[in-house]
Amino acid sequence: MEKSSSLLIHFDKGTLALANEIRESLEGNDVDAKIDAMKKAVMLLLNGETLPQIFITIVRYVLPSEDHTIQKLLLLYLEIIMKTDSNGKVLPEMILICQNLRNNLQHPNEYIRGVTLRFLCRLKETELIEPLIPSVLANLEHRHSYIRRNAILAVMSIYKLSSSQGEQLLVDAPEMIEKMLSSEQDQSAKRNAFLMLFTCAQDRAVNYLLTHADSVSEWGEMLQMVVLELIKTNKGDKAKYMKIIISLLNAPSAAVIYECAGTLVSLSSAPTAIKAAANTYCQLLLSQSDNNVKLIVLDRLNELKTSHREIMVEMIMDVLRALSSPNLDIRRKTIDIALELITPRNVDEVVLTFKKEVVKTQSTEVEKNGEYRQMLVQAIHSCAIKFPEVASTVVHLLMDFLGDNNVASAIDVVVFVREIIETNPKLRVSIITRLLDTFYQIRAARVCSCALWIIGEYCLSLSEVESGTETIKQCLGDLPFYTVSDEGDSGDTASKPSQQMNSSVTVSSRRPAILADGTYATQSAASETAIAPPTLIQGSLSSTGNLRSLILTGDFFLGAVVACTLAKLVLRLEEVQPNKAEVNKASTQALLIMVSMLQLGQSSFLPHPIDNDSNDRIVLCIRLLSNTGDEARKIWLQSCRQSFVKMLADKQFRETEEIKAKAQICHSQPDDLIDFYHLKNRRGMSQLELEDEVQDDLKRATGEFTKDGDDANKLNRILQLTGFSDPVYAEAYVTVHHYDIVLDVTVINRTKETLQNLCLELATMGDLKLVERPQNYTLAPESSKQIRANIKVSSTETGVIFGNIVYEASNVLERTVVVLNDIHIDIMDYISPATCADVAFRTMWAEFEWENKVAVNTVIQDEKDFLNHIIKSTNMKCLTAPSALDGECGFLAANLYAKSVFGEDALVNVSIEKQTDGKLSGYIRIRSKTQGIALSLGDKITLKQKGGSS
Repeated sequence: MEKSSSLLIHFDKGTLALANEIRESLEGNDVDAKIDAMKKAVMLLLNGETLPQIFITIVRYVLPSEDHTIQKLLLLYLEIIMKTDSNGKVLPEMILICQNLRNNLQHPNEYIRGVTLRFLCRLKETELIEPLIPSVLANLEHRHSYIRRNAILAVMSIYKLSSSQGEQLLVDAPEMIEKMLSSEQDQSAKRNAFLMLFTCAQDRAVNYLLTHADSVSEWGEMLQMVVLELIKTNKGDKAKYMKIIISLLNAPSAAVIYECAGTLVSLSSAPTAIKAAANTYCQLLLSQSDNNVKLIVLDRLNELKTSHREIMVEMIMDVLRALSSPNLDIRRKTIDIALELITPRNVDEVVLTFKKEVVKTQSTEVEKNGEYRQMLVQAIHSCAIKFPEVASTVVHLLMDFLGDNNVASAIDVVVFVREIIETNPKLRVSIITRLLDTFYQIRAARVCSCALWIIGEYCLSLSEVESGTETIKQCLGDLPFYTVSDEGDSGDTASKPSQQMNSSVTVSSRRPAILADGTYATQSAASETAIAPPTLIQGSLSSTGNLRSLILTGDFFLGAVVACTLAKLVLRLEEVQPNKAEVNKASTQALLIMVSMLQLGQSSFLPHPIDNDSNDRIVLCIRLLSNTGDEARKIWLQSCRQSFVKMLADKQFRETEEIKAKAQICHSQPDDLIDFYHLKNRRGMSQLELEDEVQDDLKRATGEFTKDGDDANKLNRILQLTGFSDPVYAEAYVTVHHYDIVLDVTVINRTKETLQNLCLELATMGDLKLVERPQNYTLAPESSKQIRANIKVSSTETGVIFGNIVYEASNVLERTVVVLNDIHIDIMDYISPATCADVAFRTMWAEFEWENKVAVNTVIQDEKDFLNHIIKSTNMKCLTAPSALDGECGFLAANLYAKSVFGEDALVNVSIEKQTDGKLSGYIRIRSKTQGIALSLGDKITLKQKGGSS
């Protein structure tokens, strides 16, 4: 078993020094050289070296030194050296240091006495401690408080050590410390004395506390913290402790108030107590300036919300006051807590607060205002969906932000408007009117696309259809989009559309964009950016419409959306307009716009021609208006909206199911043992609890399980590192935790020789780092040794651990090296299924720069079986609704999402098609912010996709 260490010091392996050099420096008279030599000796001992040859040198040349630094290093050295033999008996030479320790305990310098007393707290050998007890007790009455408080800690350590080993050292220590506590004036010493009673004689500590209950509020902060710790562990007399806790809620120390609130929650679940604790947390939330403190307090409020929601509902406005903090993480966590506390009674107040915050983001210019506004819009969206009656109070306010420069915020607003106009039919007319009035302000292509869809689907009356058509025509500007002279005049750059734009929007290369069904369409990179205000065109100042400006950047996907919207408006105009001449006029104008867009896309006026998808879409709209059938009319005017309604219903159903699943978590099984609280020993835990706690802690600490069949699973995870014919056989059991990997390596000496200085040398590739170098061992013939190595993980990536075993044999002059097999760490141990909104998925897909494209190559012939197999193999969650995967069409597209333990996002799009021969073809695309996830996940899919669906 590895020995425990109370000392951790950074050790640079490049500073290894020989023992002879250390000895020479210690024997000299140079104080600085001695200090440097002692530091080297301490670090070598911590790194696994023994250095037995320098002990006598230290006794002769270091013990007599008066230098404080040398004495401190001497105590560190004495703390970490082996003081016992293999049988557990104290080494004879250790007696040499007892006299030095006694002299230090009687030294005239307070620092020497204090550090020596602290050293005794870490000494575990009673044979060495026993002669020093009279000197320790004498220091309890020293005039200096620094020595008294360290002497109390030494007494506590000696008493605990003797009790654990069955010795009779300092039997009357609790009584002695209790008398000292009554007369002690120094707050630190009183704290240590009370801590000693709390740890070693809890009854005395409780008695002292209850005796002085009225004066607890006047005690020092450190002592009050120990009092609260005592109350947490000793819950026998709740009524007596309540008075103390209530008095401490008004303490001047924030740390005491925080601990007091936590103690109150652990002690009582009464509504009054919970409300007092919540009030305390809310006060800390406003009074503390440290953002980390605020985040911790919000975590405590979140815990209260989970277990005492009814009480926290009344505190929602106090929690929302934390929105005054400029930190986005605090604001996000505050909004998340508030959204789960909303009820019909407080929803109006909460939404009003959100509205005020939205207005603030508009009136002040702060760097991250756009992101904060997006959070508020999403929160208001959530409130409006849960409580439709508040939608009317916020929808018109939010529509002012459709032209926001923050594209993500504007997208959230338009998605919110799209959902509200469907779920609240009473607001349809006012929303359409406001949307048509503000449409010209929209500067982002994705927002324009969604707004156009709303106009095409929800403009129902004659006036609305005509207004919608006129708005689109005004935003497109005069036709044609270019003239022949513009196309031919390459020298007149003033007429080029790239010169008509502000510098924030330029003609750029187009890239694929993922649609809602998982398919790809081509969009311009400039469509992600808000366009510029009106600019100078051909020498005259004119107001360039937003749609015209975006289409002239080469965004023909938006052009196709415009064509589809115009087609819907014309078809609806045929139903509501009795004058056929007006209908024909509108249809002709729409056809002219579509043809002009096709002409623009096929010319050399723009650096990139129109993509095939957009071209086919616009041509389809032209054919539709040229020859409209009843079936086509039904598809365009009814089926699209029905699909949207179905999507909303499916989304609501999934959210409801998730809420039900969380509510139905089973906290106990029918056959669980019943532990009767009233029969429990009040002084501690029952035997059943103790056993359960020990088992659970072991499982959590080691990752091992003791259930039937788990031994076989453990055997499956053992990796062979060397061959059976090698002189040294090694195998490893790999345990993967979140942030570290533990290798338990079994090394077996298969020779008849003793192997000396056997060392397991490991190296890593990827974002893995070896925490410490395993020490050297001597291995007897045909014996084995367990060596443990810890490796730190810093990111989600398939890492590789490799190395060798080096040893010396008596019959071989040179050191022998046995190369080990590589250990590959599976990425699946680090990622877990997660969910995100469709808009967030598309945003991340557009932003992430690393993509890995894997061709489908499988024996599975059913599209859904293949998708399920990929989901199971990659440990990801399918974001595509089950209703979208219904039916048999020979084609399937789905989005998968997962999150790593380090907060990294992994996005996957599966697009497959069934060929005529029954085989599946297509591609699986992986995108991530880091290269490691994209490559590792791609390798995993390549290996696993050929398997069956079982």
